[in-house]
Amino acid sequence: MMNAQTQTIAIDGLAATGKGTIAKRLAAALDFAHLDTGLLYRAVGLAVLRKGGDPSDPVLAEKEAQALDPSILMAMSADAVLRGAEAGAAASKVAAITGVRMALLKFQRDFVANPPGGKKGAVLDGRDIGTIIAPDAKVKIFVEASADVRAHRRFLELQGRGENATEAAVLADMLARDARDASREVAPTKPAADAIRLDTSRLTADQAFERAYAIAQARLRF
Repeated sequence: MMNAQTQTIAIDGLAATGKGTIAKRLAAALDFAHLDTGLLYRAVGLAVLRKGGDPSDPVLAEKEAQALDPSILMAMSADAVLRGAEAGAAASKVAAITGVRMALLKFQRDFVANPPGGKKGAVLDGRDIGTIIAPDAKVKIFVEASADVRAHRRFLELQGRGENATEAAVLADMLARDARDASREVAPTKPAADAIRLDTSRLTADQAFERAYAIAQARLRF
């Protein structure tokens, strides 16, 4: 149950829409705690891969999800491998497994109910925050952008990290991941009924943040 004194902002969307950047900047501007829930699934998927397993294997994936210590995610967040394409694809596969989602659900809801550091609110970004994790969030934003724009952004990001990739391959991987995320039986990626949709295809990072901040201001009434 969410603490009545806390305020929650749910940021959802597919890969490379800019939702993570928006969420971080909102948290900093409002002095809220921030959680990139995708890191949880990336960490599980990567753990399976590093043990030579298949992220689609429900037994292995659930085992790694149950063993995951969320307290180490802050240190892991700077790991370039965790942020890479391979971990992202693995995350999409483990996220479709019911046992994995159930194993990570409690941590995410606890974060919403009791933001760390005594913060007055929390900003979470992911794919099912407004629909499953925090359905009572006062602010729900579904961030979107065209597939071509998202693929170009991710391609530049990978290039900047020195990873070998072609834009065509990035687009193909992204479309496959979109299909998995949107069609899975458990918590498919979709806007909550009361979410405000924000298309960032033609927006700079600053413009996207400003629009999201205006939405937060209106919904939180401060």
